[in-house]
Amino acid sequence: MHTSHRLSTFKSGSALRHAARGALLALVLCAPALCQTLPPVAKTADLSGPRFGLTILSDGVVKTLEERDIHVGPHISQFGWQFEKQFYTVDSGLTMVTEWIALVGGLDQSVALPSLSWMVGVRMRDGAEFGIGPNITPAGTALVLATGMTFRTGALNIPVNIAVVPSKSGSRVSLMTGFSLRQR
Repeated sequence: MHTSHRLSTFKSGSALRHAARGALLALVLCAPALCQTLPPVAKTADLSGPRFGLTILSDGVVKTLEERDIHVGPHISQFGWQFEKQFYTVDSGLTMVTEWIALVGGLDQSVALPSLSWMVGVRMRDGAEFGIGPNITPAGTALVLATGMTFRTGALNIPVNIAVVPSKSGSRVSLMTGFSLRQR
């Protein structure tokens, strides 16, 4: 019975040494991370607002929609809302932007084609911007690439963007604009 007590003491002492060595190793490996400086605190701005424009559909996209019993011409109107959040620092001219764009197209042709995109991008101090992200519509899923310019006058922002959505069925090209009032 005395031997059993020594064996359990030996095992627990060995386990404590292993745990101490593991903690020391973790501390040594993490030391460089502890020495890093944090970036400046980023601020956010809500630039959400209405969007409207025109989308030109390739013949392949029109045919794909017809196969789904949706009949539209090669150009459709777009109306919707863009939920935008801008991340910036006071000393940087570059801002990161994330946005959800929910649109309904084809209302000019008595059709309601929903579209949802999630974009991640950058905006320069002068208002030039670029973004990329997924898009889903009745024509299918695809990747949307957008570029444009946001014009500012006081708290009013007026974005003008061109978006290209290449897909298996063809391409869609949209010219969109709208407005937002800067809010925190």
